[in-house]
Amino acid sequence: MPDAPQDLDAWVAALAESLGLGTDEHPIALLLDLTRDAAHGVVRPAGPLTTYLVGLAVAQGMTVEDAVARTRVTIAEWKADGSEPA
Repeated sequence: MPDAPQDLDAWVAALAESLGLGTDEHPIALLLDLTRDAAHGVVRPAGPLTTYLVGLAVAQGMTVEDAVARTRVTIAEWKADGSEPA
């Protein structure tokens, strides 16, 4: 199975087209970083679910950058409140 950045770019482009999203530039690195932050800052399964919820927020009109920024604040607050598992 390929595991190179160009393979990921090609996959995202193919999936975006299949989902009718067009071939606009998609913030792959930003979303992967956020997924990692959620997985490590909350619990591992929070990673993909967080990215999904960010996608819903974007679909409702929020910019990706704003949704990611708000999510990072929420992750930081989660950790500061001691809500993360020991």
